[in-house]
Amino acid sequence: MANAKDADRTTPPPLPEPLAVAVADSHTHLDMQSGTPAEGLAKAASVGVTTVVQVGCDLPGSRWAVSLAEEFEQVHAAVALHPNEAPRIFLGDPDGWSGQQREPGGAAALDAALAEIAALAALPQVRAVGETGLDYFRTGPEGVDIQKESFRRHIEIAKRYGKALVIHDRDAHEDVIAVLLEEGAPERTIFHCYSGDAEMAKVCAEHGWYLSFAGPVTFKANQPLRDALRTTPLDRILVETDAPFLTPHPYRGRPNAPYLIPVTVRSMAATLDLHEDELATAIAANTARAFGY
Repeated sequence: MANAKDADRTTPPPLPEPLAVAVADSHTHLDMQSGTPAEGLAKAASVGVTTVVQVGCDLPGSRWAVSLAEEFEQVHAAVALHPNEAPRIFLGDPDGWSGQQREPGGAAALDAALAEIAALAALPQVRAVGETGLDYFRTGPEGVDIQKESFRRHIEIAKRYGKALVIHDRDAHEDVIAVLLEEGAPERTIFHCYSGDAEMAKVCAEHGWYLSFAGPVTFKANQPLRDALRTTPLDRILVETDAPFLTPHPYRGRPNAPYLIPVTVRSMAATLDLHEDELATAIAANTARAFGY
């Protein structure tokens, strides 16, 4: 029998007090959350989170994001092959994000997948190409070159269709920035779940890139991340959940969802010594500008 602590970890956190100024969740995965998308969107709207960016990580997830954005006006889609997905396709690994069995495909399979991402990116309800980038935490050395090739191809797709680029950067800060500078970053480039330090935030600011902060900015041990937030220009700050992952303090370990954005916004406002309404106003304008809606 599950104990009370285990039960608590599966219990959704309570609704926070609504924000007076509506904001957007710039990065979420409604397809991985409990309940229906309509329920999740309504719950978010009840606390002032009136817009979400639904992010695809593979072909099925990207198709789903497009369909959801077509159904709900308050949803914008982002489509891509996650950095860990590209090596899976190339190497024929069956344990992808959607658990689909694949035949070993090599370059032809990756080309075909990227061609479909490009076709989806051309659609009006798709506001961004991502999440793409580099992830050296889960993919070993054998996947680095494949990830870089996929990343470069996503950058080209974003620029081809004038869409924002959403970056996934895990344990790969220097290489991500190097590829962006080599290829020429799209005009609107967003670091999802920013995890760099203040010095990296300064580099991003110099290039006009947006930094999206998630639950980890609220964790006690993450002072360097709060220092990065303080370094980021107010007009380049976004907020996200990355739900169902990265639930903000004090609910860490419990299910995350877009309705918890106010918890992170209030923590960020305290870090910045701003009134939450001032920060929310900036975030709302930044997100609309970054994603072009």
